[in-house]
Amino acid sequence: MSTIPVTTLTPAAAAARPGRQRALLIEYSMPLAYAVLVAVLAATVDNFFSVANIVGLMLSVAQIGMVACTMMLCLASRDFDLSIGSTIAFAGVLGAMVLERTNSVTLAVVAGLGAGALIGAGNGVLIAYLRVNALIATLATMLMVRGLAFIASKGQAVGINSDAFIDFGDARLAGIPLPVLVCGICFLVFGVLLNHTVFGRNTLAIGGNPEAARLAGVKVEKLRVWIFLLQGLVTGLAGLILASRITSGQPNAAQGFELDVISACVLGGVSLQGGKARIFGVLIGVLIMGTVENVMNLLDVDAFYQYLMRGVILLAAVLLDQLKTRGERRH
Repeated sequence: MSTIPVTTLTPAAAAARPGRQRALLIEYSMPLAYAVLVAVLAATVDNFFSVANIVGLMLSVAQIGMVACTMMLCLASRDFDLSIGSTIAFAGVLGAMVLERTNSVTLAVVAGLGAGALIGAGNGVLIAYLRVNALIATLATMLMVRGLAFIASKGQAVGINSDAFIDFGDARLAGIPLPVLVCGICFLVFGVLLNHTVFGRNTLAIGGNPEAARLAGVKVEKLRVWIFLLQGLVTGLAGLILASRITSGQPNAAQGFELDVISACVLGGVSLQGGKARIFGVLIGVLIMGTVENVMNLLDVDAFYQYLMRGVILLAAVLLDQLKTRGERRH
């Protein structure tokens, strides 16, 4: 007579199972919450799932999404960048001015990207080599770059009349707007960079423990400069796309943009303590931010209340990060 073996869990394995289940629940809490949010909105808000609204939602988060990819790297390396909103404005103004004077789309794009990369590299040098606190360094850069945008444009919007440049932010490929495609490419590229390259592993390493990373042979200062350079380059690209979409370089554009980007990253599981980041989580965070704003617009919520809600989301993101960090320390 054959017997059926009975598998029994050891006491240690039995004790570990609830811990693993809790870890999985925390890990996938944001995707699950977003799925529930979408289901509720689809059932209660008119036109939320219409094609026009979904396309509008994707367009509204395109710039936030592409910049969040590089902000993810900054936060993962235990830094952050408050100057991205000003960089977007300056890149758009500079691109529009170069286009106005040369009528060359190529030169305008190169100018905007170059300005963004230079601003980012400058932040990196201040923070990595001159040891200026990231808050002070990027706050100073935010003010200076915004001031340069106003000075260069004399406080006025710089109009764009080039159809070729406007197509940069308005063209569609297979029905998908170009900014959305660029955002998708950014998530793909930086996801690979984070998870499958030495650059990504070293970024997480210096965020987890900079001194240990240095002892392991990582060139911490050089890597930080490269991270901020990439941040500036992608931010410059976002500024050019925004300028092409609104057909002008606006010196007051993207005010408060940095807070939306940081909120999206933290909602997506990027730790403010450094050393932890997931590209899929950042995507979910960006979608949550964009969806909440989109629904408030559909419901004609007053702009003042939208500011309040954005503040609540930022505070919730920081508290969530603190709770996760404390939970990890206990276990």
